[in-house]
Amino acid sequence: MILYDYFRSSAAYRVRIALNLKGVAYERREIMLLEDQQRSPEHLARNPQGLVPALEADGVVLTQSLAIIDWLDARFPEPRLIPADGQARAAALAQAMVIGMDVHPLNNLRVMRRLKAMGVEEDARNDWTRHWIAQGFAALEAMAGEGRFLGGDAPGIADLFLIPQMFNARRFDTPLDAFPRLVAIDAAASALPAFAAAHPDAVAPK
Repeated sequence: MILYDYFRSSAAYRVRIALNLKGVAYERREIMLLEDQQRSPEHLARNPQGLVPALEADGVVLTQSLAIIDWLDARFPEPRLIPADGQARAAALAQAMVIGMDVHPLNNLRVMRRLKAMGVEEDARNDWTRHWIAQGFAALEAMAGEGRFLGGDAPGIADLFLIPQMFNARRFDTPLDAFPRLVAIDAAASALPAFAAAHPDAVAPK
């Protein structure tokens, strides 16, 4: 199994956590986004969007982090990351999508480069990033359950989306005092080996 990855990609970070939680062995191949390797003909043949992650498994290439994690849940059922129960599944996916659909897409490299090309200065771009993170985190703080993690007492799909975004929040100096539940969940997850081994600092190119 080969993961086409970038160490600071939030979407790829989610998949690394999932693979680690499930104990699946995989080989990482770094796609250097700042060098535009994602736009190479070789990578576009894998993923026409020119994004990471892409997971090569069972003779096919899978793309989009949520789709990859859903496939991993079907292929390696334990521990389950997306609940089977319909109501619990909807709640978990709604939490994950706060990050995956409403926060992260507004702050990724493509958007930052476009804002720069439009003449938006770095301070304003960073403020843009903090704004959308804080808005999403405010919703997630209200949506968080009573357990150690977003969906209960074991990490699930929503936590795989939250923890990489917490990393980004700190990179951009986003104030976190208003989100004590999210900070506590991040601390609980970060103490687990599967999350720690997926952290960008643990996989960064040497």
